[in-house]
This record gives sequence, structure tokens and C-alpha cells, in this order.
Amino acid sequence: MRGNLDIGDKECEGRHKGPNPHHGAKTFRRGRALEFLSVLEVKRRTLKQQVDAPEYQEIKPVLLGELKAIELVIDEYTRHFELRRMENEGPQTGNAEGA
Repeated sequence: MRGNLDIGDKECEGRHKGPNPHHGAKTFRRGRALEFLSVLEVKRRTLKQQVDAPEYQEIKPVLLGELKAIELVIDEYTRHFELRRMENEGPQTGNAEGA
């Protein structure tokens, strides 16, 4: 601890937030949005695997509906938050290129 801390000491001001506190919050929110997009992509891959698996053929129509729904959610989410889909995934639906 310093002995001569003045209440108006500018050296302490912004030490935790950096020069632009709004930039840090924006970066944090974007990171959280990307993290959630990753979760959605995992769900999408899982559904795709289940659609192709022989043990799920009885419920294939249901799985295809869920797959289409999650792809629509991902497309809307990426547009709303101005995100890009993961590069290794590539476009998943016909309109992903124009997003």
C-alpha cells in the first residue's frame, strides 16, 4: 500500500477498465456471443450426425426439422450480432452466403 494516496489521484483512475471502458464491455459481449454461437454449432453437428446414423432412422423427420430449426436460429443469430460462422463449418444453408 502507498502511504500518500490522494483521493483525486489520477494514476488510479481507469486502472482496471483501461482507456476506453466501453471497448472492454463490447469485446466481452462479443466473446460471449461467439461462445454461444459455438454451442449452437455443436448442437447442429450433433443433429447432423443423428440424421445420418442408422439407429435414428425412425425419427429422421423429427431430426431434420430440428436441424432446419437450429440452422435458422444460427443464421438469425449471426446476422443479428454481425458474426461469422465458424470457418471450418462453411455455409450450412442456401442463404448463408448472402448474409
